[in-house]
Amino acid sequence: STGENFLARGKRSLALDLKRSQGVTVLRRMCARADVLLEPFRCGVMEKLQLGPETLLQDNPKLIYARLSGFGQSGIFSKVAGHDINYLALSGVLSKIGRSGENPYPPLNLLADFGGGGLMCTLGIVLALFERTRSGRGQVIDSSMVEGTAYLSSFLWKTQPMGLWKQPRGQNILDGGAPFYTTYKTADGEFMAVGAIEPQFYALLLKGLGLESEELPSQMSSADWPEMKKKFADVFAKKTKAEWCQIFDGTDACVTPVLTFEEALHHQHNRERASFITDGEQLPSPRPAPLLSRTPAVPSAKRDPSVGEHTVEVLREYGFSQEEILQLHSDRIVESDKLKANL
Repeated sequence: STGENFLARGKRSLALDLKRSQGVTVLRRMCARADVLLEPFRCGVMEKLQLGPETLLQDNPKLIYARLSGFGQSGIFSKVAGHDINYLALSGVLSKIGRSGENPYPPLNLLADFGGGGLMCTLGIVLALFERTRSGRGQVIDSSMVEGTAYLSSFLWKTQPMGLWKQPRGQNILDGGAPFYTTYKTADGEFMAVGAIEPQFYALLLKGLGLESEELPSQMSSADWPEMKKKFADVFAKKTKAEWCQIFDGTDACVTPVLTFEEALHHQHNRERASFITDGEQLPSPRPAPLLSRTPAVPSAKRDPSVGEHTVEVLREYGFSQEEILQLHSDRIVESDKLKANL
């Protein structure tokens, strides 16, 4: 199958059939000189293909073998299917997210797939590569999206005894319960985000809203939060997003506009930092972050590769001869647009 992979910018694509023994042999030969193998299958699939860590680490003791899965390499759920929402649910985190009186609500597929999954696995790979500079040896990384997401939520676990989450979902200080940590609709149907937790910031919020603190209940009086939210909502509804930006921009009230993707691209702060880039097809996307001072990432402006686009050049780099590559192609072990054009 050909087509674009939306997360493949700057990567190359090799198409290889692992259901046939010649394909497995090709991958083993490549792993013998690779630094890292990242595999996304359910527990046991790689072993079935004869590509388990025992085999590949025997071929190459320096290999970092990263296993990224939803439920991890052991446990009763390790062989069942799931998606971000399921991993989030099992980690305990989903129970904390959502509005008061409503069902738990997943924040898109960002938390488990990309936060607890991709990023935590990347951290594991970096740690293993760093450790290898001392020991000279690779190792296996068991990266479970459930555990990665749970670990990401350590703050929630640690602050539980302090009572930070003692109210039902959506009624606590950081989950939309507090009038000073939520979003409000503006006169033009847009939104402002408010995060004025500290008293000095809260005072600036009230000032910008034109409210007198003496006439309001105390900031931390949670029994009064619903009423204060209504009061704040009424005030925010009287001006447009642009007008509120004029009032709050440059202050420490912790009030910011809720920007659409389009607005985020053109926001002055993001433009000054060149936070977004445009690829060769004029499509915008975020610049790689964080910024390194001496070796900053140079983002590729090329389009995402099609499947198998780089099969020939990658195999050549890994020591395969032109004859071997042609044979693999005619046996349909690899796919390559380039060879189709040549043959």
